[in-house]
Amino acid sequence: MKTKSKIPALRFKGFTDAWEVRKLGSLTTVVRGASPRPIQDPKWFDKESDIGWLRIVDVTEQNGRIYHLEQHISKLGQEKTRVLTEPHLLLSIAATVGKPVVNYVKTGVHDGFLIFLNPTFEREFMFQWLEMFRPKWQKYGQPGSQVNLNSELVRNQEIVLPNYKEQQKIGAFFKQLDDTIALHQRKCDQTKELKKTMLQKMFPKKGERIPEIRFPEFTDEWEEKKLGEVVEREIKGKAKANMQGTKSIYLETEYLNGGETTFVDSDADIEEDDILILWDGSQAGTVYHGFFGALGSTLKAYRPKESGKFVYYQLVAHQEMIFQRYRTPNIPHVIKTFTDEFSVFTTSLSEQERIGNFFKHLDTLIALHQSKCDSLKELKKTLLRQLFV
Repeated sequence: MKTKSKIPALRFKGFTDAWEVRKLGSLTTVVRGASPRPIQDPKWFDKESDIGWLRIVDVTEQNGRIYHLEQHISKLGQEKTRVLTEPHLLLSIAATVGKPVVNYVKTGVHDGFLIFLNPTFEREFMFQWLEMFRPKWQKYGQPGSQVNLNSELVRNQEIVLPNYKEQQKIGAFFKQLDDTIALHQRKCDQTKELKKTMLQKMFPKKGERIPEIRFPEFTDEWEEKKLGEVVEREIKGKAKANMQGTKSIYLETEYLNGGETTFVDSDADIEEDDILILWDGSQAGTVYHGFFGALGSTLKAYRPKESGKFVYYQLVAHQEMIFQRYRTPNIPHVIKTFTDEFSVFTTSLSEQERIGNFFKHLDTLIALHQSKCDSLKELKKTLLRQLFV
């Protein structure tokens, strides 16, 4: 039933009809999933079943587009739930409240989801609209408490939508954008995993002298030393002397973690190959590299005798161990004897540089894909506001 009409700020060429206001319940049959009880009973599940069991963790990990399910529901369990053998649009009403979901595999749907059956809307269009609308479900909850969505509230929710062909056009556009974002995110995650693996394999394990993976032109054994033996000098940070200055970038944790740039009237005492370590605070022990400027008061820097990049990536490989073993309890500080106690490996300068450059290249790729993802996500937010009413 038409009550009023609107048009979006931006439209695809060839579409001029007014959009109309409808209630979701007039566009689809909204039903709730069902769960066998008690859900912990193993009789409800069967690894050999071709019917997956949808969990909140699947929605989170796959961002609402379900292409695989680890858990599978038995024939007995299927009798106690709603089984979907074709893709459907779902809406989470528990934990990830308001998150739209599409199952691309055979799925048993528990009672934490609503299912849209026999829709007259285009599925991808509605998926994107629900994603955009998600924060607005908060109006049905109390401040500070979780929203309690139900099928009646969803049925009565109004939506402004165009004719089916325009829905298809909009849905296909955003699906392609989502696929591009997912591609860059996947490449970013894969590169992070590669880096994590290579950090474990391209430096020798304790007690050994040769790494598991190595560039083929290098064969000499490595040597184990204390960090202090490969450092030329230590540099202590200073407090901000003058916030109005423009001489040097002030190297503090906010800036090192991608925050705002502050300039101070002080000469730069840090070179790009120096290794920085956060000395105080909850994240004490965090290491940084590749910065130039005046060192902040909560940081210390190590100027290497040879390749700082090479030493830095060894510290990165053992970042968790630094947190656990080389900090004081209670109010965290890096222990004073850190450089005397922490061991690193050394090899020829040419091998150090090859390894340092290899990991630097991986970091560049990770940053590139993450930046692309972030830019595309911001673009999507803008276009959602402009292409929907």
